[in-house]
Formats: sequence, structure tokens, C-alpha cells
Amino acid sequence: MKRICIAIFLIVSFVTAKAQNNGKITGKVIDASTKQPVEYATISIFKTGVASPFSGSVSDDKGSFSINNIANGEYTIKVEFMGYKANTIDHVIISNATAIVSLNTLLLAPVQNELQTVTIVGKTPTVDNQIDKMVYNAANDLTSQGGAALDILKKVPQVTVDIDGNVELQGNANIRFLINGKPSSIFGASLADALQSIPASQIKSIEVITSPGAKYDANGTGGIINIILKESKVEGVNGNINLSAGTRLDNASMNINARKGNFGVNAFFGGNQQINSTTVNTNNRFTTDNNAGTLTHLYQNGSTAFVRGGYKSGLSLNWSITKYDDLTAAVGFNHFDNHYNGLTNQDQTTSGLTTNNLLSDLPSLRNSNSKFNANSIDYSLDYKKTFKTEGQELDILYTTSQSKNTAYSFQQQDYSSGVYPSSGAMSNNPGKDKETDISIDYTHPLSKTFIIETGAKGVFETINNNVATDTLSAGGFIPNANQTYGFNYQRNVYAYYLSTQFSLFNNFINAKAGLRDEYTKTTSDFPGANIPGYNTLAPSAVISHKFDPSQSIKLSYSYRIERPDYGDLNPFYNISDPHNITTGNPNLKPEIGHNYELGYNKSYNSGANFYVAVFYRYNTNDIQTYTTQYDTLNVGGTKYTNVFLNQRYNIGTETTEGLSLFGSVPVTDKLNLRLNSMFADRITSNPGSPNVSGFTYRLNLNTTYQFGHDLIAEVFGNYNSSQRTIQGTRPSFFSYNFAFRKELLNKKASIGFTTTDPFTKYVNQWATTAGTNFNQSSLRQVPFRTFGISLSYKFGKLEFKKDKEKEKDDNGNNLQAPPEN
Repeated sequence: MKRICIAIFLIVSFVTAKAQNNGKITGKVIDASTKQPVEYATISIFKTGVASPFSGSVSDDKGSFSINNIANGEYTIKVEFMGYKANTIDHVIISNATAIVSLNTLLLAPVQNELQTVTIVGKTPTVDNQIDKMVYNAANDLTSQGGAALDILKKVPQVTVDIDGNVELQGNANIRFLINGKPSSIFGASLADALQSIPASQIKSIEVITSPGAKYDANGTGGIINIILKESKVEGVNGNINLSAGTRLDNASMNINARKGNFGVNAFFGGNQQINSTTVNTNNRFTTDNNAGTLTHLYQNGSTAFVRGGYKSGLSLNWSITKYDDLTAAVGFNHFDNHYNGLTNQDQTTSGLTTNNLLSDLPSLRNSNSKFNANSIDYSLDYKKTFKTEGQELDILYTTSQSKNTAYSFQQQDYSSGVYPSSGAMSNNPGKDKETDISIDYTHPLSKTFIIETGAKGVFETINNNVATDTLSAGGFIPNANQTYGFNYQRNVYAYYLSTQFSLFNNFINAKAGLRDEYTKTTSDFPGANIPGYNTLAPSAVISHKFDPSQSIKLSYSYRIERPDYGDLNPFYNISDPHNITTGNPNLKPEIGHNYELGYNKSYNSGANFYVAVFYRYNTNDIQTYTTQYDTLNVGGTKYTNVFLNQRYNIGTETTEGLSLFGSVPVTDKLNLRLNSMFADRITSNPGSPNVSGFTYRLNLNTTYQFGHDLIAEVFGNYNSSQRTIQGTRPSFFSYNFAFRKELLNKKASIGFTTTDPFTKYVNQWATTAGTNFNQSSLRQVPFRTFGISLSYKFGKLEFKKDKEKEKDDNGNNLQAPPEN
């Protein structure tokens, strides 16, 4: 912490010494016909008498833009976007007396003719570093074109994805996932399966928020990842179709957008199927019993066939009631399922601890089968009202998400010696999950440099679950009343927040600061569990400074919590492997996190961009999985021998110090290199046990080469190092991809080829676990090699027509479009 404070002091001192150019120009770009914001309009600043611009910006999704660090002088501003007449504003003066100039609303008039075919070619940065988040633009991602959301996440700065789809943000797995800024119950059932069910072709961008502000829920000590799906707000009918087929994964998706005047419709469908593949598993376990003087060795060797599938579809309707009132309704349906089926040869031997004499040898064969199915429906209704004052906005959002999940598991052990009868269990676990969110957000600019945001939110979640278990007895499965039960779980969260956004010292510093108050009330009928309510005050702050349009620095802090979900709390025993049993812990407390980050961004005229950040995270009541070894474990009247019981606990504190680096360099006009890396040291402190320190790093390199106007190639390599955990080591992971894409039909269509690990059949995953009187090593050989081909086609036309009825000001007078310059 001392090192970080010194670094902050030195950088802030440097910032103070470099302060200059404090002028600022703001405005909002509006379609003169539809009165809708124009997103991605280009704003260029010219010095008077100079033909080339020296600075500029693009408008955001609300049409707003802000350009800082402008020296005193006289300028010309030019606003442009495809299909519109350019709008030029002359004699814009920045001086000590008028350091901030607001251009207010700038109207762009559509061209008079209808464009039958419009191809918009824009080069957006792959990574856009904003004041409170980092945005990864998935449209630039070539090697992931035939994959899923998980494949894109591997490329996102500060994000780590292992081979099983477990996601970490700056080394923390407690992440709040959103889709288009809204929660979905699909993430509550199985995060990896949910992310695998979203085709990469459906994703527009991924937002990473490591230090969320007060407007965001405080849940998720790791931060927030928001997946933005593709949609279009352009006039006319357009869309795209994407198909891919491969040796490991098949994908299909379709988007259709239609907009006429004030009404727009977006419909989409995307699905994929992971083709059946087989993983080879080997496990070696040694346990000692000092009282009995014995050493037991369990050897497991087998294979598991696995298949997964899923799809996501939805429909959204947008109605611009007036130029100040906007209503959006959406419905989405999500489905995914998986199926495991495996055979495992087991041999358990017991020998004398000192004499090494063989006391027993128990070979067996375990047959296991499991299926999981999840369906969820999401509804949302969003009303936004803007006002005459620029930046003033009211947003009322209602969302509800409900899912039905079904889990089935079966396992049977047959002993070849014939001494012991066969044993086994079969269970069905249907459940329902419903979450409803109601939020009201209001933004009010008190001045050009001071904005207040406030709002309230209620989250209401209900879970119902039932477990029916049969055990093998006398050659047949009979109901086991001791392992058959149901439970109800309800959690309500009531939140209020207040935040401000302001500038200091003539725009030398831009800052956001806020406080969020959340009260959590939980009720459940878990046996022997009493979950008290608790109140959380979560402050957050971020300050930033732009040295000039090409470089900036920011410092942020956020207070976060991680509420245990029902999977962590559910006392159900998963006995798909009787030697490795998993259960929840109803007595878990919320994890508390303090997140600090200091980041610096630099871009160059050549197109190169660099971002470096140091981060410090301190968690208390840290939630981690802990393994306990039992010689004999009684579960609902059934005894299991030589068992590892895996359960989540609040384990002391966890401190993570790290460095994140991102760089994008256009070596030539055709060759581009992109480096993404993270280095971190995690220290876990558990009272009564020695501290555990584990260093980890993640490296990936992306190279693209443009052969011509219509052929591009990409190579991507990713390496996640192994890491020491509180009881062992986590496996490393390395993979590499090659991809080619050829554009056809005047860039309306494209065909691509991708391959992953073409020269390696398996990815080897070594892991170890150790504790008092036991140690275990395991190897999983995961088939990761794949070859695939993808097709994409864009269709439709864009229309630019003037609507005379809507082209009126607040007094009902006709608005005249600005003259073409």
C-alpha cells in the first residue's frame, strides 16, 4: 500500500507540473428530421486558417460530445456523419473569460435522396479507455468470429478465462455480469454455460468496469462486466446473418433491425452447439490415518464425454413518443443445457504406514451421468425523459427475469472383487428463480461543470428448489427420505445513491464521486441457518486528468460486496463422485472488497495506444472453496469413505497487488500488434494458518495482417500461468488461434476460417490439493483442437428522409436544417 501511495503522489505531482490548455467545447448532435441523437458523429476542431484539424472527438450514444484541453484562440468546428450534410460553426473563441463553450444542440440534416445501398466503413479502436470503464469492441475480433462470449472475454484487458470458462477480473472471480446493462437470471444457474450460449457474432462490445460508481449495484467485489449485444437505430430495414461450423462448435445467429420515423424494432436469434468431446481424467490421492497407522492410496482413471448447447433470442421495440420521451420494451428467451457421461476405473489400496504391508485392495468401476437444463425469460420496460436543459434526464426501468432449471445426476460403483455390493445414488433437482428490479435514475446538471445523479432501486429475488434422491439398495433404487427435501430462499435489496460529476481548477481535473446505501434482507428455510439482514454503505470516486487529447491519467476507488448466491448457500450434497462431494454453506457472510486503481493512457497519431494500470484490492470475509478430508462421511444416513468435501467458507482476508498492461501498435499500414498482460500477487491470510502468497500472470498477443482490401489474417496466443491457492495449485492454460477472413460482394458478405490449437490434441491441466494428512494431484486432458468455417452476410438498406411533422421547435415553429458548407 505504501508503494502505491508513493506512486500516486509522484504521478499527481507530475500532473500538476504539466497542467495547461484548460479550454472545453461541448455539444449534442441531433438528427434534424427524427430528433434522435446521432451516435459516432465526427467532431473536428480547426485552428482558424488551417486546413487540417488538430483535435476532435465522436458523439456518444446520446449524441453528446466533450473536447477538453483546448488552448486559448479562435477555432472552427465541423460536425460530420455519413448520410448527412456537414454542419460547420465558425468563430468559436476560447479565452480566460470563456474557457467553457457550449454549442448546445447541433442539427444534422439528412441528404435529400434515399440511399439504396450504404456501406459505412469506420475504424473504431479495439479498446476504448473511458473515465469509468474500458470498452472492448468485439467487431474487430477475428479469431473469435465463430465462437462464443467466452472466446471474446479472453481478449479483454484485465480479464482472465480458464479452460472451464471460469472468469476473473483483475484476479477476482466475483464479477457482476449484465446484458445490455440489465441483470439476467441466466447467469445464476451456470455462468460458464450462460457465457458459452451467447454467440460472439451477437456481441457488439464488452464493457469492463473495475471500479463501478454509485449508480451501479455494489454487488461483485471483482467489478462489473457488461455485454452489449448488437442492435441498430438507423432508419430503414437492415440486418445480418452469421453461420459457422466446426469440429468442436457450431454457431448461428441473425439480427434484423427496422426503423421508420419514431418507431423501431430489433429482433435477434443466436444459438450454438458444442459437439460431443471426451476428456481424460487421472487422479492420485494419498491419505494417512495416524491413529490406525495406515496409508490409503486412491487412483482414478477414466474419461467423460461432454456435450453442451444453447440459444438466445429476443425482441425489442422502441418508440420515440416525442423528442423528449422515449419508451423501449424488450423480451428475451435464453436456453442452455449440458450432458456429462463417464466411466472411471478406481483402485483404492490401504497399507501399513510404517510397515508398507498391503492391507486391502479394492478395485471398482464408477458409471456417472448428469444432465442440466435451464430456461429463462427476461422482460424489461424502459422510459427515458430528457429535458430542454442539456444533460437533464429521467430514466425509469423495470426488469424481471425468471428461470426454470432442472438438474439430474446418477452414479453407480460396482466392485470387481464381489466382496462389496454395488452402491449408487440418483437425484433430480428442479428449481425456479425469479428476480425483479425496479430503478429510477435522475441526472441534473447544475452547471456546465457540475452534475448531480441520484436514484433508487429495489431488487426482489425468490428461489424455490426441490431435491429428490434415490439410493441403490438390494439391486434397485429406492427413495431416500434423508436426502429428499425442498427449500425456499428470498432476498430483497433496497438501494439509494447520490453521486456528482464535476470539474476543478478550470477543467484541470474531472471527477466523479458518490455514495450508495444498500440494505439486504434474506429469508430462507435452510435447516439450522439464520441469515441476518445487513446495511452497506458503498462509497466510490474517480478523478482523471487529460494532459492533452492524447494522454490521460485516472485514479479510482470503490467499495464492493459479494453476496453469497444460492449455489454457495444450498446445503444439497452433490455426490456425482462419492470420493469428491460438494455442498453449500448456509452460514456464509458477504465478502467485503476495497478496490483501488491508478491508470495511465497514451495514444499516438500513428494509431498506437497504450494503457497501464496498477491496482490494489483488499477483501475481508473472503469467500473461497475449502477442501476437508474425511475417512468416513455420513450424508443422509449413507456412509461414504475416503471423501474430499468441498465447501465455501469465509476465509480471513485476501490482498491482491497487480499491474495491467495493454498496447496496440500499427507496425505498418497492414500489420498491427496488440499485447494484453496482467501480473498480480495474491496473499491469503487465514487466522490460525500461515499466509499463502501466489504470483500469477496472464499474457496474450494478437497480430493482424491486412493482405488487401478484402483479405485479413489474425494470430492470437493466450497464456494463463498456474497459481498457488490456499490448499494447492491451480493449473496453467495455453492456447493459440489462427484465422482468415475474405470479404465478398462489395463487403456485404464474408467467409472465414478459424482453427484453435491445430497441432495439439489435448490441453493438459495439472492441479494439486494438500492439507492435514492428505495430498492429491490430478490431470485433466481436455480436447481443445478445432477447425471451423464461418459465413456472414449483411442485408438491407438505410433511408434518410425528412419528417416535416417532427421538424418543429418547442413552440411548434418549423425548424430549418443548417445550410450545407
